[in-house]
Amino acid sequence: MAPSIAGLTQDEIARLSPYHYIPSQGAALAMIILWGLSTLLHTGQAIRYKTWFMLPTVVLCGVMETFGWSGRLWSFYDPVIELPYQIQITMTILAPTPLIAATFVLFGRIIGRLGPVYSRLSPRLYAIIFCSCDVISLVVQGLGGGLAASANEKDGRGPELGGNLMLGGIIFQLPNSTVVIITFSACSGEFIYRYMTRRPLGRRAAHSSLANIEDGNSGRGVLTSKLKLMLGALSLSTLLLFIRAIYRTIELFDGWNGRIISTEVYFNVLDGAMVIVAIWLLNFVHPGVFLFGEGSSSECPRSCTAGMAAGSESAWT
Repeated sequence: MAPSIAGLTQDEIARLSPYHYIPSQGAALAMIILWGLSTLLHTGQAIRYKTWFMLPTVVLCGVMETFGWSGRLWSFYDPVIELPYQIQITMTILAPTPLIAATFVLFGRIIGRLGPVYSRLSPRLYAIIFCSCDVISLVVQGLGGGLAASANEKDGRGPELGGNLMLGGIIFQLPNSTVVIITFSACSGEFIYRYMTRRPLGRRAAHSSLANIEDGNSGRGVLTSKLKLMLGALSLSTLLLFIRAIYRTIELFDGWNGRIISTEVYFNVLDGAMVIVAIWLLNFVHPGVFLFGEGSSSECPRSCTAGMAAGSESAWT
């Protein structure tokens, strides 16, 4: 039961709050509206364009973020109780993970359109490798978020263990992991370079040449204006999520009572704003129009869809 806050000043209430401040009502309301609208729009777009893999990835992110910010709004009215704090910290930590998984899948499909001969990884491997990293991170962060949120100092169990687990998950997966994001960026950057300079990988080029003799294809797709916009949107989205990951990592290194986690504007800008812009980018530059609308299949590889579903279930078990 929450302690009585009757007669306490705003500063005294803030000191009792697990946030170390009273969350902003206006910021929470604005983000709930933006997340709710984006999620509804993405759901409609997934149905309209039959991009079903967007449901367990992008739409799931939107639903989780909406719950997370709803927890922050609840905390505005009841700033010292633990349940809304537990909801917001768990949801906002986990939510971007399925969103970045969609980026991996979409870039794999772009490779399939422009020419796998220029890529070190096949389009299918982009989904298998990077989505698998997402699933592992989702489980680790879910476990860590739950332990951190339910920590009870009176029982001698502080949030340090959960914080360390979340930190491990954040460091492992990017936009919550430098290793994954750097690997992904290196592979995608090499692909773009090879495509633009017409330098296919030798073994893949030899394989492709035999197939192309039979079907008459050149093995090199056309980088249309729509694909350019899709690539630009994915690049900016990944950058924004990377900024958010850096902030979260520094936040946890600073500690649960540190200045960073105790400053609301950092969270609103470096977490909330980064992720909301990233998801709205995919509303405006939707793959159903800018990628699959030009003749490519919109089905998600089974490995990604099944993996994300399994990861989501594991995180809550």
